[in-house]
Amino acid sequence: MIESMPRFLQGVFGFNGAGYDAPAVVDVQYTVPGTKRAQLIYFRGGNSAAAMVNIALLRDGKLMRYFPIGAQGAVHVPLAVVEDLEPDQVVTLTVAAPAGVAGTLVLDVGVIEI
Repeated sequence: MIESMPRFLQGVFGFNGAGYDAPAVVDVQYTVPGTKRAQLIYFRGGNSAAAMVNIALLRDGKLMRYFPIGAQGAVHVPLAVVEDLEPDQVVTLTVAAPAGVAGTLVLDVGVIEI
């Protein structure tokens, strides 16, 4: 049996848009332990703003995946068996929104360490 440990990257984060081409880092980060591998299980996000926002999931600073979230909308994306993370890799999130658009994100990313 494989021993596993769930981890959750989650929180409520305010943002101020500076344009879709000027993403801002969201204050959540995860580093895979050096003795483990990890797998992203799901992404859930909600957006309170009156415009679409785009969340980018980065692995070691490089784009893994985009998650557009519609105006005052939410998304749930299953990721099991899609994205593997190697030991010591760092996952960060960024948010991009139209200039002048402010709002709140509710984010929940499920990770399992194996």
